[in-house]
Amino acid sequence: MSAKKTSNVRETLEALLIAGAFLGFSNTFVVKTFYIPSASMETTLLVGDHLFVNRFIYGDAATSVERALLPSRDLRRGDIVIFRSPEDPKLDMVKRCIGLPGDVIEIDTKDLYVNGEWVEDSSYTRHSDPRINPRRDDFGPLTVPEDHYFCMGDNRDNSKDSRYWGTVPARFIKGRAFLIYWSYGGETSDGVWRSWGHRLKLLARTVLGFFVQSRWERTFTIVR
Repeated sequence: MSAKKTSNVRETLEALLIAGAFLGFSNTFVVKTFYIPSASMETTLLVGDHLFVNRFIYGDAATSVERALLPSRDLRRGDIVIFRSPEDPKLDMVKRCIGLPGDVIEIDTKDLYVNGEWVEDSSYTRHSDPRINPRRDDFGPLTVPEDHYFCMGDNRDNSKDSRYWGTVPARFIKGRAFLIYWSYGGETSDGVWRSWGHRLKLLARTVLGFFVQSRWERTFTIVR
């Protein structure tokens, strides 16, 4: 191999290493990727949506320079957040924050009330089951504990959330979903590990169906 080719190969490897280090750093501290494996957030988020998650927004910056470059703020009602499952902390979940610490949450025949006031949430919520399920559709009142949050899926009749497993500790919050960078309409992993063979089959199907099953109209959509 000539010296020029060796130099090109070396430069390429160095560039890949630097890019990998940068992506690893950003994925750990600032921006993380996440995909939607279930229908609990429909129709705001669909199965197969791939998201960028801002991991820094709820963190405290160490210096004024970091605050200026990457401004942070408190978690707000209505934020769509990624967090570790209270039932199984090894799993990540995505839901909408409904209640902040100290809020009183109550659901009366599917209508949501926060601190005694009815919440107009019809712009993003979905109810597909006309039946009333006592645990699901008549809930509370419950006061959200300190350093906890009450989170629910937008697909209210098909979401296992704080109505079932309780509030989310603040330390479990990983960040806020802010952008759909790709949406795939084909078969998507449900997050459960089965085998390398199963994972490779899914990968092959994704590659083959990339152009025809990608939902291009959802690309670079802001999550609200």
